[in-house]
Amino acid sequence: MDAELMNNLAAGMTIAIGVALPAFAIGKIGSEAMKAIGRNPEASSKIQTSMILSIAFAEAVAIYVLIIAILIKFI
Repeated sequence: MDAELMNNLAAGMTIAIGVALPAFAIGKIGSEAMKAIGRNPEASSKIQTSMILSIAFAEAVAIYVLIIAILIKFI
């Protein structure tokens, strides 16, 4: 195996694993928020605010992984 193939493989695995886990986290956050709103509809605005903030943090992790994968690919 040459260096370019290993470089591409490392970048691909980084993005595959690093984006899958935040995607599952975002799904879990949304699911639990919907359950909480179903149990307590009066608190939906507070729950929704917390949910959106948590999803933004999980998405930031995925963006950092994308940057790292691009760095692995081109450096």
